[in-house]
Amino acid sequence: MGLKEDRQEGIALTVNRLERIDLTRSIESKKKYHKKLKKYQLRLLALQRVIFEEKIGVIFVFEGWDAAGKGGAIKRAAANLDPRGVRVSPIAAPAPHEKRYHYMQRFWRKIPQYGQIAIFDRSWYGRVLVERVEGFAEKDEWVRAYEEINDFEKLLTDDRYIVEKFWLHISKDEQYKRFKEREENPMKRWKITDEDWRNRAKWGEYAEAAEEMFGKTDKPNAPWHIIPANSKWFARVAVVKQMVQSIEKYLHKHEISLPPYPDLLKGKNIESKNTNPKKTSKANR
Repeated sequence: MGLKEDRQEGIALTVNRLERIDLTRSIESKKKYHKKLKKYQLRLLALQRVIFEEKIGVIFVFEGWDAAGKGGAIKRAAANLDPRGVRVSPIAAPAPHEKRYHYMQRFWRKIPQYGQIAIFDRSWYGRVLVERVEGFAEKDEWVRAYEEINDFEKLLTDDRYIVEKFWLHISKDEQYKRFKEREENPMKRWKITDEDWRNRAKWGEYAEAAEEMFGKTDKPNAPWHIIPANSKWFARVAVVKQMVQSIEKYLHKHEISLPPYPDLLKGKNIESKNTNPKKTSKANR
């Protein structure tokens, strides 16, 4: 495990997390992929009902390389949820009127109500990623942003919110392959721009920014999950599975019983292993 010393704050930061990710992980067959995906989609749907009843807000943040499959993973995660309780917010560059405010203002307006799920396709981490690398933020602004982001997320998780963050990781070779596929496919050509190629040329700078971001914002209350995404099937299942586990962990911590999950083999509901009676939790205060 590589370490470097952050001399500004006097703490050791773990580096090279991306290099340690096994990008060969995959699901061997389409049948197995669909079976696993359906299993966790149904579990997430069952958990959505619980968070609605318990008035727990859930925030899932997605970052990662261009063409890493963020949109596809988000689409599968939200596909079978009750649309009244989930909102996907794609984040682009701030509009001119949004630049009149603190950069976090536009994200505060998208925080979900208690009992709902918000999915951010890119997020406030743009301040320490693209804004840092491309020079859209001054150094003192993006350096200060780490603490601002941690305070923002802690403010939410100290209340009735779950905050989980995903980085979809692919190799540089895989990204090149996907870029070329998009250029050659008339139905996907809109997905590739000159800006994507310019960002690719700064791969090393973005990797360095991402490593520092993990080191300074991967917190127990709002953890990062780096998902191997060279295999789209594997990444989609891994994302939905982690969403399920994150909510289950919160419910267990607050002594809220898990719901019964469908048994795909028998077509029946099976009770959760958590058989303790439900108790009054912080989520119900």
